[in-house]
Amino acid sequence: MVERARRALRGDRGEVTLELVIATPLLLLALLAIIQFAEWSHATHVAQAAASQALAAARTQNGTAATGHAAGRRLLDDLAAGPLRHPVLTVSRGAAAVSVSIRGEAATVLPGVHLHVHAEASGEAERFLPDTMPTS
Repeated sequence: MVERARRALRGDRGEVTLELVIATPLLLLALLAIIQFAEWSHATHVAQAAASQALAAARTQNGTAATGHAAGRRLLDDLAAGPLRHPVLTVSRGAAAVSVSIRGEAATVLPGVHLHVHAEASGEAERFLPDTMPTS
């Protein structure tokens, strides 16, 4: 009976409930932040894969910016529907170089958080150069 009276006078009743009310939303927010980061990371990898695919198609000897754009768009259509929103693919091919740029936005998990995704790839265009060395 004396022990019960001491506990009642200490005033720590309901402390666990208060801790749960504060800790649970913070834990959920931390979990959602981790998921948002994973979604952004996945969207970045998808954009980089599409940029590499577009570069590989555009830099071949008979490749064009249009073939690179088509290859990148196909991969984006296959993979980007979930993690990458509103991707914009730009392919430019000159006589000696090809560059590809993809911009978009990662899917949103946390309300109000908009993370941008950007991937680039560039390389030399393949060209046939005839052998000019005389053979002996």
